[in-house]
Amino acid sequence: MPKPDLRDARLYLCTDARRERGDLAGFLDVVLAAGVDVVQLRDRTLDAVEELELLHLTADVAHRHGRLVAVNDRADLAAAVGADVLHLGQRDLPPALARRVVGPDVAIGRSTHDREQFDAALADDDVDYACTGPVWATPTKPGRAATGLDLVRHAAAAGTAKPWFAIGGVDRGTVPQVVAAGARRVVVVRALTGAPDAAAAVRALREALPGA
Repeated sequence: MPKPDLRDARLYLCTDARRERGDLAGFLDVVLAAGVDVVQLRDRTLDAVEELELLHLTADVAHRHGRLVAVNDRADLAAAVGADVLHLGQRDLPPALARRVVGPDVAIGRSTHDREQFDAALADDDVDYACTGPVWATPTKPGRAATGLDLVRHAAAAGTAKPWFAIGGVDRGTVPQVVAAGARRVVVVRALTGAPDAAAAVRALREALPGA
């Protein structure tokens, strides 16, 4: 299959394995049916065997809904599960090396935390999309200083065709601020994983995003 194009994606979810609830498959069914475009399993408590098993489950649900599945950090697991997307942090494999593992048909994303990192991601032919943030401090990234809205504004001013997402503390209450700063796509975590009505939360976020 050709490499997925994330330009039409608006809402990207990162979720843990939901061990306490034991409802990962059902939760994914709900949010993907409601309009999540990309789902990434990100759970540092999983060993490789557990992560691979749950990635297969995530991919099955995502593809049933015609959505994309992303793997965090691990190029080997992305290749093993046939993921659509591999997301890399600044301390992960360089994109060019990851590309050699996953091949040409996987979209590679890059986390960026300042203007220089964002500009480098735009210039890197192996990077297909970027994330800017965390816009606000978030417990999912302990110790990571918030970048604020200035980085979002910088990304918007770049006028790039390469898709990028605002991430970090984005929820129903804050999404109007990132949209006003120029974001058209967002990554969310607790806005959906902690929502009492996840489907309604998806719909509210999509309604706030231009073109969604």
